[in-house]
Amino acid sequence: MTLRCRIPLGRYWALLARYLRPRLGWVGALAVLLFCAVGLQLVSPQIMRRFIDGAGDTSVPLEELLVIALVFVGVALARQILDLSSTYAGRRLAWQATNELREDLTLHCLCLDMSFHNEHTPGQMIERIDGDVAGLASFLSRFVLLAIGNLTMLTGTLIVFTVEDWRLGVIMAVYAALTLLALSRQQQVALPYWLSARAAAADLFGFLAERLSGTVDIRALGAVPHVMRRLYHFTGQRLAREQKASLVNMRFGLILMGSYAIGQVLVVAAGYYLFGEAGVTLGTVAMLVYYLDLLHRPLTQLTQQMEEFEQAGASLGRVTELLQERSVIRTADPTSLPGGSLTLQLSGVCFAYGEDPVLEDLSFDVQAGRVLGLLGRTGSGKTTITRLLSRLYDPQQGFVRLGGVELTRLEPEALRSRISVVSQNAQLLSGTVRDSLTLFDPTHPDSTIMDVIRDVGMGAWFDGLPAGLDTRLEGDGGGLSAGQAQLLTLARAFLADPGLVILDEASSRLDPATEARIEHAVDRLLRGLTGIVIAHRLTTVQRVDDILILEDGRVEEWGSRAALASDPSSRFAGLLKTGLEGVLK
Repeated sequence: MTLRCRIPLGRYWALLARYLRPRLGWVGALAVLLFCAVGLQLVSPQIMRRFIDGAGDTSVPLEELLVIALVFVGVALARQILDLSSTYAGRRLAWQATNELREDLTLHCLCLDMSFHNEHTPGQMIERIDGDVAGLASFLSRFVLLAIGNLTMLTGTLIVFTVEDWRLGVIMAVYAALTLLALSRQQQVALPYWLSARAAAADLFGFLAERLSGTVDIRALGAVPHVMRRLYHFTGQRLAREQKASLVNMRFGLILMGSYAIGQVLVVAAGYYLFGEAGVTLGTVAMLVYYLDLLHRPLTQLTQQMEEFEQAGASLGRVTELLQERSVIRTADPTSLPGGSLTLQLSGVCFAYGEDPVLEDLSFDVQAGRVLGLLGRTGSGKTTITRLLSRLYDPQQGFVRLGGVELTRLEPEALRSRISVVSQNAQLLSGTVRDSLTLFDPTHPDSTIMDVIRDVGMGAWFDGLPAGLDTRLEGDGGGLSAGQAQLLTLARAFLADPGLVILDEASSRLDPATEARIEHAVDRLLRGLTGIVIAHRLTTVQRVDDILILEDGRVEEWGSRAALASDPSSRFAGLLKTGLEGVLK
């Protein structure tokens, strides 16, 4: 492990400027609260000295001592109120800043291409976006102000020591400087250990997310013992790394304990000398002991802040690394698509995942308003074509044109707003029915949404919902059959008013009645639109206008469905005789 891992200070300041500048009002209020609390802490020992000296002086009336005592209690209560208020302001500031950072990170990750997401599991992304940002909460809310406040407390305490006796002031200044120097030398030691601990936490969350999503299969296959062994491995790895980081941080505590013991010896010795030789009062000696505690507090808090700074550095390093990720999808000379149904053309397209070629010199086109049936064995490249059309990837050779425009000239968001993709696995969102259908787009009126639901044959289901469009759905489609979920995704495609529809047809998961409703909905969806259907059933093949059969990423056969079906020598005609049996395996 590398023992040094420095984060440039400029990154810390850039982070503070980016997320605290819009909240300067809260920052100012927090600063006032913290510095008022510092002032009251510096005043408290002076009040205590007056009380002790007054108690030993018979000429001081009891009423005056009572007033001094009440003032001391009032100052203590005021400090508690200020501490409570500063905690509230700091927490509010931290939540606002970190939530904005989470939003920025989430949006950034959503804009990255699939090569990034293929390397990072959902659990890892949760830890990077939420866990690492949580590690920056204290830094964003109070770190700088607390550091300044503690330095102010330290300076004020040293001034008091100097005013009492310049020699005592010099001694305590040297003591504080040496203590801070010893602590500062440890500042970066724990950073690589905390980086390693954060990485172990991300691995654990990634493992949990993957295994929890496959709970049914894990139980059915009897893989629970294996999964538990892997869980013990990841949790043990995280525990070991966090223990190492914590042990390194213990050096700060050991240095602090030793320095405090030395400080006590110095103050007691100085108090004994001043009380016996210089004639200072007993109240002054008690005040000096009190100020030693005040001197110790900022040193303790500065130590804790150094630990927080190291942990924040680990989180900041991982957050910065994530923000520096760049999508390989680039848009040159961006333009827009024409309205209506769109033509599609692929010419000489080649694509590979790493070293494994998937598409080789692929060329075909689909005229506007026609539907292409896409057939091919598993691994022939059907899914890859749909990913290229959505610009999840760009082809490594050749080009793809939609509506006469190369996809590399279209921003991914603009392109995807004109394409509707309906996959076999219906993806619903945690939220209301309205949210799942509109994807949180408020421009769709409720009347249009309800009409679309009835158009896809879900009218009876909708009428039975307790809250209509405001009925909440679970993200995994809980409470819905596979067919109902598929029909809702078709309704979502209706609402999008696309220029191109890509349909990965559900195969044997549906009962005949639901299948009939889906076929009716698909007919309505594809009417007058350009479409690509990854077909699994004869009924769907008979619906399309053209057929494209893929074999190992190449065009094996392409042409009009009617022409190919009437040609007994064609591969498609042979497939029709076997019910597509040869193309689905």
